[in-house]
Amino acid sequence: MNKVKTKIIIGSGNQHKISEIKNYFSDLELEFVGLDPKLDLPEVIEDGKSYQENALKKARQRAQELKQIVLADDSGLSVDYLAGAPGIYSARFGGEDLSDRGKYLKLLKMLSGVPTEQRTAAFISVLALVDPINKIEIVVEGRCEGLIAEQPVGENGFGYDPIFYLPEYDKTMAQFSQSEKAEVSHRGRSLLKMKEELKARYME
Repeated sequence: MNKVKTKIIIGSGNQHKISEIKNYFSDLELEFVGLDPKLDLPEVIEDGKSYQENALKKARQRAQELKQIVLADDSGLSVDYLAGAPGIYSARFGGEDLSDRGKYLKLLKMLSGVPTEQRTAAFISVLALVDPINKIEIVVEGRCEGLIAEQPVGENGFGYDPIFYLPEYDKTMAQFSQSEKAEVSHRGRSLLKMKEELKARYME
């Protein structure tokens, strides 16, 4: 008799994120599914002051609504020269309707003329899992340090990937394959930490 897999809802409407997360956890005996787009759920108001607060709020709200285990994330790009901006506002930078390309072009314009050594930045990813049945909450963080390139390079990835340059690899994040990106990215690092937590709590 087959054991029923524990189901975990990925609390995001971003298909890139859903795909990345499902691929990363594909070797676990757990069932990961994206949010059903047909569900008429109220918007989560991301009014937290940190990635941790926003990720937890998303996971808690969706877990309460669905009465299921929910994994949510909050991530963004923190640029030192801009005092940490766009930070938790990365997804809304320049306005909700601005495309990914529009967002990173706006950022490049703000850094026009800024020398390489002052273009330091970090991608940050926080994952929060809320299990309302077993009263479990897990929060992990992953970081990736780099520089903001002077122009976009690469066709892979999404968001700010084409302008986030990693000197040790001489590539932007958008030049990595998905499997390579999982090894070096902020989300890859937070996913690795979450995978260890999931193994310890649900796979033993």
